[in-house]
Amino acid sequence: MKIVTIIIIIIALVLAAITYFFYNANKQMKNEFTFKVNSLEQQKAALEKELEIKISEISKEKEEQIDRLKNAYDKLVLDMEKEIEEGQIQITQLADRLSVSMVDRILFPSGKAEITPEGLEILERVGNVLKNTENKIIRVEGHTDNVAIHSKLQEQFPTNWELSAARAINVVRFLQDNVAIEPVRLQAIGMSEYHPVASNKTAAGRSQNRRIEIILLPETAMEVYSPSK
Repeated sequence: MKIVTIIIIIIALVLAAITYFFYNANKQMKNEFTFKVNSLEQQKAALEKELEIKISEISKEKEEQIDRLKNAYDKLVLDMEKEIEEGQIQITQLADRLSVSMVDRILFPSGKAEITPEGLEILERVGNVLKNTENKIIRVEGHTDNVAIHSKLQEQFPTNWELSAARAINVVRFLQDNVAIEPVRLQAIGMSEYHPVASNKTAAGRSQNRRIEIILLPETAMEVYSPSK
């Protein structure tokens, strides 16, 4: 009987020890878990605060960029008032992008890529405004209508691709050489006939499609063309 009692006592002590051990272990784990949760909550709050600050800084910088671009837009509209009224130039601003669209007849003779004296004067006025914009690249796009190049000109410009690209390049070269815009900010792109803004079925529509577009873009757009990317 005594042996049974002793065994029972030993078993009870062992169970008590095991219960105590697991209680303390569970308590320690719970405390560690609570500590980790609190630490993660603090990290989350810090990251949220940092993100809020970053968003605020970006928003402020974006607003400042848009304001500067609005100033450029206003100056261009004022300087080009005559050409705008005559329908030769269109100037549009959408948030942090600015576009100056010029019909080809004020810049080039028909079927040619050499800029006329009148066109040089207009490009100089436009370039002097755009040169002072900050954190912007300047993309020059050449566009044509869908009329095939005349047979007499096909030796120099086999298709509208070559004509549109040559015109864009000549505009870019002028902006670099005569207006002193940094070449790293410039892009020349021939778009040919494939981005019309009007119907090519009418003379008026084709006239609108034959154009040069000078577009100001955020500097981040340059990353696409960076050799290191």
